[in-house]
Amino acid sequence: MRPDRELEQKAINTLRFLSADAVQNANSGHPGLPMGAAAMAYTLWTQHLRHNPQDPAWAGRDRFVLSGGHGSMLLYSLLHLTGYDLSLEDIKQFRQWESKTPGHPEYWHTPGVETSTGPLGQGFVNAVGMAIGGAHLAARFNRPGHTLFDNFVYAIVTDGDLMEGITAEAASLAGHLRLGKLVFLYDDNNISIDGSTDLAFSEDVGQRFESYAWHVLRVEDGNDVAAVDAALRAAQADPRPSLIRVRTVIGYGLPKRAGTEKAHGEPPGLEELNGAKAALGWPQEPWFLIPGDVLEMYRAAVEQGAEHAAAWQGQLAAYRAAHPDLAAELDRVLAGELPAGWDADLPVFPADAKGMATRVSSGKVLNAIAEKLPDLFGGSADLHPSTKTFIDSAPDFQAETPAGRSVHYGVREHAMGGIVNGLNTLPGIIAFGATFLVFSDYMRPALRLSALSPHGSIWVFTHDSVGLGEDGPTHQPVEHLAALRAIPNMAVIRPADANETREAWLAAIRRRNGPTCLIFTRQDLPTLDRAQFAPAAGLHKGAYILADLGEGEPEIILMATGSEVQLIVEAGAKLASAGHSVRLVSFPCWEYFAAQPRGYRDKVLPPAVTRRLAVEAGVAQGWERWVGDEGAVISLERFGASAPGDAALHKLGFNTANVLKQARKLLAEG
Repeated sequence: MRPDRELEQKAINTLRFLSADAVQNANSGHPGLPMGAAAMAYTLWTQHLRHNPQDPAWAGRDRFVLSGGHGSMLLYSLLHLTGYDLSLEDIKQFRQWESKTPGHPEYWHTPGVETSTGPLGQGFVNAVGMAIGGAHLAARFNRPGHTLFDNFVYAIVTDGDLMEGITAEAASLAGHLRLGKLVFLYDDNNISIDGSTDLAFSEDVGQRFESYAWHVLRVEDGNDVAAVDAALRAAQADPRPSLIRVRTVIGYGLPKRAGTEKAHGEPPGLEELNGAKAALGWPQEPWFLIPGDVLEMYRAAVEQGAEHAAAWQGQLAAYRAAHPDLAAELDRVLAGELPAGWDADLPVFPADAKGMATRVSSGKVLNAIAEKLPDLFGGSADLHPSTKTFIDSAPDFQAETPAGRSVHYGVREHAMGGIVNGLNTLPGIIAFGATFLVFSDYMRPALRLSALSPHGSIWVFTHDSVGLGEDGPTHQPVEHLAALRAIPNMAVIRPADANETREAWLAAIRRRNGPTCLIFTRQDLPTLDRAQFAPAAGLHKGAYILADLGEGEPEIILMATGSEVQLIVEAGAKLASAGHSVRLVSFPCWEYFAAQPRGYRDKVLPPAVTRRLAVEAGVAQGWERWVGDEGAVISLERFGASAPGDAALHKLGFNTANVLKQARKLLAEG
């Protein structure tokens, strides 16, 4: 039930001025979006959004994403007013050190924030991922007469969001998949930082989304609560994803700045702020004013949320009686636990001089795990045959088969990244995305946000070096391993053979507090004889002693990742046969190794052994940490070349003879 018009207007202005006061108090921030979009946000949050302020993680909730994350004070105001664990003092600490109200919303840093937003377009695409995940969970768990998952995903999106290419990719896919639970309110205010959007954005957005098979509605006055409410109800009833184009005025109420770029990203200043308060009938003092009747109205969300959750628990009890096995599985999912035995009886690969590409062994391991881990859900950017990431035991995910577990993203790497992050905010989904390593560049903003948030996203990157061959330097990654390793909280694993690949998948699935990049080859690699070499489980330490060859303490340490491990094995054997003592170190994950106790690191890389040679088919950047001042690196400091993979590697110095040459040089210098 809507309150009377006077209270409603007071509640909307409370949102405006709580937000504007916080921006002015911080002397930093973006007042324009909160002031312009307050009415539609009020309508959504008080009339439509199912949520539980006392339990932000309640599984039956709808989700709200503020894709224009620069307008974060709008979200913080809503969270405080509706009773989340966000105090008025937190509002007053907007954008301050260690506050719960940072400049842009950060995933679970603030209770009620569903995903990190700020880089424009990412929130839009995360929401698409949430809608895909919601459709999948509904197909997985709902049964006739028992609908547990029926959640809408709402977002406020901006002109800037819709200019970004990532949103075009994701909107196209969302329309194809008929994600009817996806409803976006478009804050159509015609202003960006440079000025009018007409400077660079003259398309008909509505026609564009209609061509994507979206349901498009228009609200001509963003302050018309009844019109916004009606549009939301129409969107909820339509089986297509919906875009509600709401015409707003940025910085609504500001005497001089409203409707201009000056309202976007600057504090309004006292004169403008007081002028807006006068124009909208709001007291100039005190700041951060929340009238008692307004707070009472908003705080009704606490009781309503408890009622929603209690009703859902009642549905769950009936479901548990009717479907006890499914209910037990759902309990596991909601507890965030992995099923018992999911990691048992996985492929063990026998020693094989020819071996197989690690992308191939990855596909075998992935499918073996997927048989026991229904949470595993993924896809590729039009590369399933190449990345070997299709889950064979289930259909692909389509509108007609939402229980499917493999998404065809099309050639949309950027959108895939954001969607995977959105998927990984949901219970019961461990999502991965796959493409060639060189195309990780297309995904970098999403990769970075997966580490920042953090999401347990799994990034599968195949065709990992010049060893991919004839496609040449446009497809041959050179700097990409270093670029991925530069991202804080990102684990980058490049396994040496099929058995390390198995361990890499285990590590990635167990790591739920951050993302993992799995780096696989196109070309075959020998499967090491683990009777002769250390077990592949050493991968979980990041680096491990593969073997000590020769007598006594090592004179030299040879270390490598991925396909280059075989080179140090061959070179080490030749050095040992010549009377040298050699340590071979497989080094699949720098991040895991750096996290080990000092004693373990010194055991693998004794400080006294300064003759160290690292081999990796990429730039050397970062290896100095492990080889030290007296060590050396065989690396690739140029772009690759179009040639058969073996030839490209050999010509560029990745061959046993060159490893021997560089090792002997270090030994001679010693």
